[in-house]
Amino acid sequence: MREYERIRMKNHDLQNARYEEVYRKLPEFKSLDESISILSVQYGKKLLNGDEHALTSLKEELEILRSSKKSLLVSAGFPEDYLEPVYDCPDCKDTGYIGNQKCHCFKKAVIKLLYEQSNIKEFPSEASFDNFSLDFYSATHYDKTTGRSARAMMEETLKCCHRFIDTFGEEFQNLFFYGSVGVGKTFLSTCIAREIMNREYSVLYFSAPQLFNALAQTKFDRKDIDAQNMGEYIFNCDLLIIDDLGTEYTNAFIAAQFFTCLNERLLHRKSTIISTNLSLESIADLYTERAFSRITSSFILLKIIGDDIRIKKKLKHREEH
Repeated sequence: MREYERIRMKNHDLQNARYEEVYRKLPEFKSLDESISILSVQYGKKLLNGDEHALTSLKEELEILRSSKKSLLVSAGFPEDYLEPVYDCPDCKDTGYIGNQKCHCFKKAVIKLLYEQSNIKEFPSEASFDNFSLDFYSATHYDKTTGRSARAMMEETLKCCHRFIDTFGEEFQNLFFYGSVGVGKTFLSTCIAREIMNREYSVLYFSAPQLFNALAQTKFDRKDIDAQNMGEYIFNCDLLIIDDLGTEYTNAFIAAQFFTCLNERLLHRKSTIISTNLSLESIADLYTERAFSRITSSFILLKIIGDDIRIKKKLKHREEH
């Protein structure tokens, strides 16, 4: 909120500087402004003295003066809206709120702050669909269960990812990426996160150990305001991404926290993306049947197969050099 106050002061000073510039170059513009002030006082007195036509007359004369001001401004080479209030965010007028709801700019600022406080690394610059290549997925590597190739499965996965992005905010969807190590699950998640954040939705991205540490702090440290804020955003941010589920130390508490997180977000229709190296059978064993049921009934399950892309990239780099 201090930052919003700073922005308002900066823009107020900018508007004042513009007025001073116009007054300096156009003394007659300042005279018109003074006439408007005098006129408003005069008609205010008439209105108080019972003149029923005072308000109508004032509006007519003010309109003439404002029109003269606009013409004078434009004739001197200034933009028509040069003296209008200046806002970084026109939607909330730099207050951070639209009515009682937090503005998209406020949510974005808060999420940025939470990222910094949580030591969550920024997305790598190469994490973009522009850099995604299907060449790493073989058309001759087949999944034993479905008989489909790695390439065909990834083509279908990409369609689901783009649909998830294109309909975000309109359709409620959740994605569950599972498969072996190094097949692109994290890369896909970060690509989606970047696209969703560019659309000004709030995104929180956690590795599974980070998420459960944050939830534990929320649970056990009620006096820590930052921890409580983090807990609120974990449950209510527009998109929560849980990466590498299964790499944390799992126990009954973790399983319970995972179910609560899933359930709360499903109840509030907030989208979640989960990636894991675990099989679906392992999910039920580690996180209870209830959590498994929520995932299989409420998530689009996307299996990714293939060779470790990181190893392929290293080998390709060696060949080229």
